[in-house]
Amino acid sequence: MPPAKRKKSAAVISVANQKGGVAKTTSVASLGAAFAELGQRVLLVDLDAQACLTFSLGVDPDAVETSIHEVLLGQAELAETVIACDDGVDLVPSTIDLAGAEAQLLGRPAREYVLQSALAPTRTAYDIVLLDCSPSLGVLTLNALTASTGLIIPMQAEMLGHRGVGQLLDTVADVKRILNKRLTVLGILPTMYDGRSNHSREVLDDVGERYGLPVLAPPIPRTIRFAEAPAVGRSILATGRHSKGAKAYRAVAKALLPRL
Repeated sequence: MPPAKRKKSAAVISVANQKGGVAKTTSVASLGAAFAELGQRVLLVDLDAQACLTFSLGVDPDAVETSIHEVLLGQAELAETVIACDDGVDLVPSTIDLAGAEAQLLGRPAREYVLQSALAPTRTAYDIVLLDCSPSLGVLTLNALTASTGLIIPMQAEMLGHRGVGQLLDTVADVKRILNKRLTVLGILPTMYDGRSNHSREVLDDVGERYGLPVLAPPIPRTIRFAEAPAVGRSILATGRHSKGAKAYRAVAKALLPRL
């Protein structure tokens, strides 16, 4: 009798940029829904105390009893926190309590590996895990990078969008050298792109050469449909199914999938 096939462990992807307002949470929700449409089992993890991803997927952070906060402090197993969402993805929610987790983790030995250990028992239950990182380079983001196999960097398609990317890449280099040699930067994801603007096009042409990284395509266009989606607790793939934004995220997910 042939041996049973070993279940493949999930690809764990951080979506990070310490600069706020770059559509990081929108990208996690939208890519998660797009991967689910492609038949993938998807888990989204909200690592931001503002809990924007949690709210965007229709979960009230104030009503959450067990969140990623308790998981990181060893007070709950990750599987106990999972919530099934309407977009075909599962969610590990966040609450404002997470704001105190950073300080509580600072004194722990091997603090950068806490999330990696928490994810380990569930990784065979999913194909893709997306981590929505907080807009900082603190302990929580280091945990995410240490646990990840890949990194996507959303960047607003404006010249000021470059601010912070170089610092993040310095941190990534340190993580790869010291904590996680498997980490691969999958690419920069241009967001809020206005194809009518010469400036946006110039930034798009410049960014790949500047950092020597792949630029994920197509760029994500600027559209009001992104602002409307969180109000009904769904991603743009549900609320604006045929919009340019939804089509762009589907195309990015389809192009990324073979690389994960």
